[in-house]
This record gives sequence, C-alpha cells and structure tokens, in this order.
Amino acid sequence: MSGRSREHHLPTSRLARGTTLGRAVAGQAARTAGTRMSMVGRSEELRARIAENASIQAADQLVNVLGGMKGAAMKLGQMLSVLDLALVPDEHRERFQAKLAALRDQAPQVPFASMRQVIEEDLGRTIEDAFTSFDSTPIAAASIGQVYRARLADGREVAVKVQYPGVDKAIRADMKNLALFLKFWRSTVPSITATDLIEELRINFERELDYAEEARTQHLLARRFAGHPFIAVPDAIAELSTPRVLVTEYIRGQSFSHIATLPAEERNRVGEIIYRFYIGSLFRHDEFCGDPHPGNVLLCEDGRVGFVDFGLYKRMLHEHVQFELECFRAAAEGRGEDLLAAMIDRGIVEPDAGVTADECLDYTYAAAEWNLVDDTFTVTPSLASEGMLLAVDPRGTQFVGMKSQTLPPEHLFSRRADFMTFGVLGQLNATANWHRIAREWMYGEPPVTKLGRIEQDWRDRS
Repeated sequence: MSGRSREHHLPTSRLARGTTLGRAVAGQAARTAGTRMSMVGRSEELRARIAENASIQAADQLVNVLGGMKGAAMKLGQMLSVLDLALVPDEHRERFQAKLAALRDQAPQVPFASMRQVIEEDLGRTIEDAFTSFDSTPIAAASIGQVYRARLADGREVAVKVQYPGVDKAIRADMKNLALFLKFWRSTVPSITATDLIEELRINFERELDYAEEARTQHLLARRFAGHPFIAVPDAIAELSTPRVLVTEYIRGQSFSHIATLPAEERNRVGEIIYRFYIGSLFRHDEFCGDPHPGNVLLCEDGRVGFVDFGLYKRMLHEHVQFELECFRAAAEGRGEDLLAAMIDRGIVEPDAGVTADECLDYTYAAAEWNLVDDTFTVTPSLASEGMLLAVDPRGTQFVGMKSQTLPPEHLFSRRADFMTFGVLGQLNATANWHRIAREWMYGEPPVTKLGRIEQDWRDRS
C-alpha cells in the first residue's frame, strides 16, 4: 500500500470529504445525518420513482417478455430475484411478485425417460453401467438442467447435472429474440448498449451450455480450494462429464434458506465467506463466478461453506481487473478528479459530456458503496435493491450527467456479480465492515478479521 493511501482516512460520506474534522467524525455523520452518499434513507426516493406508471409498465414488460422465453428465462429470473419487492408500490406488489415467482421457478417438466436418454447418449453407455445406483428423483432444478444423486463403483456419492433436452436450441433462439427485452433494458439501463449486452449474454450463455467446460473450471477451483479452512468446492469427475452431463462429488450441507434462520453471528460468518469467495476471487485471481445465487450456497456439517454451479464463470484480463481496483481506490480516497480521468481514458465517460468529478464519485458510490465505506453496516434486501437501481439508472437527479456513460462489455458481468453478491448478503441480513475486508485486495493490507487471518495462514502454508 502506498504512503498516500496509508495517510488517507477513508470517507464515509460526501459531506465528510475534504476536511480533517469531517474525516474524524465521518462515521457518526453517516449514521445520523442522512448524508447524500449514505445508503440510509433512499427507500422513499426509490419508491416514489418506481411508482411512476412508466416504471411499472416497464417492469411488467420485462417479466412478460422473459416469460415468453424458453431457455434463458429462469436464469434471468434468478438475476432479478435478489431485488427487494418492497420497493414496488403496494398496489402493484402482489401482481409483480406472482409474475416474478413464476418466472424464477419455471423449471421445465421433463420425464426421467427423456433425461435418461441424454445421459446415455452422452456417456455412450447405460446408466447401470456408469453408476452402481442412480436415484431418478431429482434433488434440484438448475436453470438449464436437472440434478440427480448417484453412486460410483468406487463408492463415491456424486451429483449428476443433466441438461434439459433441447435447451441449447431454446437459449440460442432466446438470444436472437432479445430485441423486445432490450426495448425495456435500453430505457431502464442507458449505461449499457444493446449490442454489447446481447453479445456478452450470448457468450456467457453459450459457455454455460458446455458442461464439459464447466467440469474443467470446477476441477481447477476444487484444486485451488483443496484443504481450505472454510470454503469447499466439490471436484468434477472428468471421465463422466460431457457437454450435456456434469458429474461432481456430492456435497452435503444445509440449504441457504436454513442458513438465513441461524443466529446473527453465524449468518455474519457465512456472509463474510460468501463475500470473500465471490468478490475476492476476482481481485485475487482475475476470475470469478458470475452467478452468485442463494441456491448455489450450502453450509456443510464441518462449518465450511460449499459453493456449486460454475457454468457462468468469467476470466478477465489483468488490466481490466486493475482498472476496477484503480477506480475503487480513487473513489474510496475521494479522488474524484482521478476517477473522472480514468473513466474518460477508458471511454466510459465522453470528455465533452459535462460530467463532474463529484458526479463520478456519487455514481461510483451508488454502484459500490458497500465496498468503499469504512464503517460496519448490515446489508438488507432493500439496500441491495436500492444500490443496484441507483447505479443502473443514471437519470436520477444526482446522476443526470452520467446518463450517457457506457460500461465496456468486459465489465458487465463483474458488476453484475457484485450486485448479485450484495443481493445474496441482503437475504442473510449480514453485518460486517466490508471495506476493511476489501482492503486486503484493494491495497494488499493484512486481514483484520478472524476469518481473514485464518485464510492468510492457510495461504502461507499452501
């Protein structure tokens, strides 16, 4: 960490920046003064904005369009499911919630005979030849496949994820028909161009359709986290994994819904592990899982947190990751001019757009304040929703100058992963000083939490 960074006290509000006295009392100011950059108090503003007829119609259009899609709808429904529906006005909430629930849960009803055919065609042998036992009752529904439980000849218990017949064609058709979806998206997310969004979605959905590639990714992650003190990734069985069949070690654990009922101390512990796994991986390894979702998190009997489903996995160029870190550091240190210069140089903001350094700081805080504020706070579903909505809608009053900014496609899924992780933590109401954890990868500082020190000891021994 540079000397300048060591000397700079991280701001917790826009009002506190620029004065020594303000920096000294910033933590209290953020909690009591309702400052402009604090997440506290945004609900009423958002509720009023979402209550507008145009916003409700757009939300309806989004759900209706996705409801007509076959392969990608469940995945996109999961992306939306972390939003707090309390932000939708009372008179519209029940209808919107019912539509979203139907979208989120619309797993195809496929008889086992059809799934058996996929398994046997891809493996080139019968189920009885490949497994000593196979339970035909699925244990989970993935977005593009069904998951079963089986046992190998060597006694290992395994999970078998099988792609729904024809889902590859359905998703590719969905990608060709996203124009209707983008009519909504263009009006709601002006910061993302239609061409970039379609291409990024297409590339990542295509990758997710290849279970053989997912098996290779999962094997690498299982090796990376082998022996980890609090993270568990089940290994893939390469010889039984094909483009449409993925066989992995079976991992026992309590579901996320159970985790959410645990005492606050345990929920906070799990929350920090989730944060370290999904966000820390990007900045430590230049790669990350693009699908943080409650259904992909399990609490193991030994206290470790298990992670599954790595179809939507993204590797980024080191220079792109470093750019994100550069922006985070500039924002955390209140260096608005440096942040604006970086965004202009990157092509995110046009030089003649009239965007100010203050607007850049405000926009970045709306998108990533939980990573930047040196204070302890609890992530709630509404905070997750508010942060996402304010970040992706630059037309809000404080972001009027950012309405034409363009996020490069290489950063679309990293920011999506950030929002999705924030949403998962909101479901746990997890509490931490997230910024102090993030300083490990932002500045290379030693860990300050118990979990961080345990992980560092493991890393030093590995």
